[in-house]
Amino acid sequence: MTEHIRNFCIIAHIDHGKSTLADRLLQLTGTISDREMVDQVLDSMDLEREKGVTIKASAVRMKYTAKDGRICELNLIDTPGHVDFGYEVSRALAACEGALLVVDASQGVEAQTLANLYLAIEADLEVIPVINKIDLISARPDEVAEEISALLGVPKESIIRISAKEGVNVEAVLEAIVNQVPAPRGDDHSPLRALIFDSHYDPYKGVIAYVRVMDGRITPTDALRLMATGAELKPVEIGVFTPGMTPTNSLSSGEVGYIATGLKTVRECRVGDTFTHAGRPANEPLPGYRKAKPMVFAGIFPVENDDYNNLKEALEKLQLNDASLVFEPEVSKALNFGFRCGFLGTFHMEIIQERLEREYDLDIVVTAPSVEYEVVMRSGEIVHINSPAELPDEGLIEEIREPWMKIEIFTPTEFYGTVMDIATKHRATFLGQDYPAVNRVQLTFELPLSQLIVDFFDQLKARTRGYASLDYQFSEYRKDDLVKLEILVNDEPVDAFASIVHRNEAYHKGQAIISKLKDVIPRQLFVVPIQASAAGRVISRANVKALRKDVLAKCYGGDITRKKKLLEKQKRGKRRMKMVGNVEIPQEAFLTVLRFGED
Repeated sequence: MTEHIRNFCIIAHIDHGKSTLADRLLQLTGTISDREMVDQVLDSMDLEREKGVTIKASAVRMKYTAKDGRICELNLIDTPGHVDFGYEVSRALAACEGALLVVDASQGVEAQTLANLYLAIEADLEVIPVINKIDLISARPDEVAEEISALLGVPKESIIRISAKEGVNVEAVLEAIVNQVPAPRGDDHSPLRALIFDSHYDPYKGVIAYVRVMDGRITPTDALRLMATGAELKPVEIGVFTPGMTPTNSLSSGEVGYIATGLKTVRECRVGDTFTHAGRPANEPLPGYRKAKPMVFAGIFPVENDDYNNLKEALEKLQLNDASLVFEPEVSKALNFGFRCGFLGTFHMEIIQERLEREYDLDIVVTAPSVEYEVVMRSGEIVHINSPAELPDEGLIEEIREPWMKIEIFTPTEFYGTVMDIATKHRATFLGQDYPAVNRVQLTFELPLSQLIVDFFDQLKARTRGYASLDYQFSEYRKDDLVKLEILVNDEPVDAFASIVHRNEAYHKGQAIISKLKDVIPRQLFVVPIQASAAGRVISRANVKALRKDVLAKCYGGDITRKKKLLEKQKRGKRRMKMVGNVEIPQEAFLTVLRFGED
């Protein structure tokens, strides 16, 4: 019987107190003793605690005795809290029947809250609104209750007000879960269907899949099959999270737990896939599975060439737990050997970069982020490229298409003009607006992904004093007037600085890179030209002045022809040196120009 089970998740914008509320629920139900308690217990990574955002989903089973005497099994599925992990959030929601919508009493409803709320409503979940942080001086719970009431159509008096940090009124949340979240539906006697909503790699047990059993029953001796990848296996162990992994003899329909698969890579056991019995398979998998597709690409190179193998090992280890990270070897004339990596978004890229530097103690250079373009050749062939260096010759190209995103910006109405100005400067197309609450506006645009990944978010936060929030999703590939921008140092193209830009932006971007390079490339004994080239012509140029040796120092007067002869000899030597001379671009030059978010 599943009557006593409640499966729920917590959805919230970054830093609205999702992980803190999870901590209080674990304490109140006695799942974790006060002695074992740490802040953000489900956020096990240092980066998660520092950035105030859940990066990996996790699950935990709690036992709770309601006020009416019912003993309930509560399964909390903690979802990632950033837009880059939207697919993982959708799979976690599919594993639940209810969702706690947590809103900060001082911030109000924000874009990510709305995006995840719509996902929860689409998944037909019972949504329980909760206003958190009522203990703050800046809290305005009555206004926020009005916003949520207008959004969900629920009476504002029924919205639970809590302080997760202080533990105020948190028990009311547990009662609401028991009374409002429906029990899971499922049949133990049907063919097995279990949804994978997350996974991680364990060196002893292989890939550990986090599952919600929809139909059927699993025992440790069952032969299982993954319906999307076709992999077959016998579990090493099955169990539940309490919050540590605790082995059990079975998992029945409606329950949340884990399956230690023994598989060696997360790629064989992807999020969203369905487990079934190998001998008695289900007719069709659970809906919603898709392969995670990288959207942002960048080159990662070791500062010291000797670290190449260490970087490769580090990326392989990170990939064991993160199937959405892809990489392949890349050779750059300027930066030597490294890897071309694909990420879900810029936040995902930032996380990988920080983990490489912190956990693996690597000194790395990350090239400017790029997106995947569709290049239509004159022959009719369509080529996908994610590195500017791969762009074919301009004469062979019919058109270049770039990915466009649909973005929603949620902001106080006073910043309406500011947001419009930022969007216009980033080639955005305005689609519409909505006023979901008093003094709040939701603006919808379409925007090229290449504009979004550079400095759009930083500018939005800076110019709206942090009040605006952003959500985005892929829309389509669209044709545009794009060109390859190359930087030449001493007439040699430097591949690390190449990029694909809109023709109208080529001059400004080229000028900005040249201005930076001019200051960081050391002077040689000859003039070093730095040029920006686009569409086959030079559009900007600067010279690094030559160091000059005074060859006339030894001439004390005398005939002018002698001085001219010495100067002519120097000029010939410089010309010859320039032909054979090689300009070494120092590492600082790459770090300066490739620093993430340059204009």
